[in-house]
Amino acid sequence: MSRGTTRLLTLVRWFKRALLAVLTLVLLYEGWLFGWVLWWRTINPDMTRFMELRLDALRANDPKATLQQGWVDYERISPHLKRALIAAEDSRFMQHDGFDWDGIEKALARNRRRGKIVAGGSTISQQLAKNLLLTPDKTLWRKAQEAVITLMIETTWSKRRILEVYLNVIEWGNGIFGAEAAAWHYFGVSATQLSAEQAARLAAMVPRPRYFNTHRTSPMLAARSESIRRHMSAAPIP
Repeated sequence: MSRGTTRLLTLVRWFKRALLAVLTLVLLYEGWLFGWVLWWRTINPDMTRFMELRLDALRANDPKATLQQGWVDYERISPHLKRALIAAEDSRFMQHDGFDWDGIEKALARNRRRGKIVAGGSTISQQLAKNLLLTPDKTLWRKAQEAVITLMIETTWSKRRILEVYLNVIEWGNGIFGAEAAAWHYFGVSATQLSAEQAARLAAMVPRPRYFNTHRTSPMLAARSESIRRHMSAAPIP
């Protein structure tokens, strides 16, 4: 066997070992993520990746900064808010398996018309996957990982649990997370007491919560709130 052939075989062997090591690390990482998904199926998360990132940003300016967040069980959250979020963010929440392919197609078409990304077509399940374990980065790897975690969640959680956790962990302002903190911050009431109009307004803030926290009189926010209010009564909830 020539020296060149021996060198080539050695490289092939090292490549196989490296590939096996990478695959092992990926499987271990996915298993670690799945472990968290299974844990949160019954245990309420007290901190998410998005919360960690926001807290770090706040503490860069104020080391004593804290988040506003408090858990409230599903049955104690106003049905108005549940319907408003589904109407605003994911009208086919009760029908799909984590991905709204019609919504994704419409979002892609809208982005092509505008020449930039203006819509993502993400479902509530996809948004939850990102909030719990990922970052806001818009990379192919992050989107692929979001899809994997979405499948994990949809396979092991009920729709009721998905919506419960979503309502308790999404951001509603700078350092404001979850329905209870948002209800008290904006309206001085518990999430249990939110009216249809208040719920529609909170749902309208979700795509840009920190912006609308400081632009509460925005005509865009008012128009979106009214549109959601008109449609929310028809939104099915778990």
